[in-house]
Amino acid sequence: MQSEVKVIRSDQADKLNEQRFRGVMAKEGLQPYRWSNRPHDVYGAHSHPYDKVIYVIQGSIIFGLPQTDEQVQLNAGDRLDLPRGVIHNATVGPEGVVCLEAHI
Repeated sequence: MQSEVKVIRSDQADKLNEQRFRGVMAKEGLQPYRWSNRPHDVYGAHSHPYDKVIYVIQGSIIFGLPQTDEQVQLNAGDRLDLPRGVIHNATVGPEGVVCLEAHI
């Protein structure tokens, strides 16, 4: 199941803003909501009963995938597609993080 986790890196973070992210997500039929966390906030290992798509619009966050012992750092402009049931944890970067997230 872990192999289904998909990361899309952006090399255009400086050209992307929240409205453009919302537009990209809307074209995919997604209805995103915005969330944020303070620097170094931590989410323990958990999973969700739905697929989710996350775009980082500011800052950074590291997602851990304990079942494969992988870590994925997301920076502004990066996207994570996380399938339902995948166990993950997260640690927010030193500048905090702002994300758009949608459930599928």
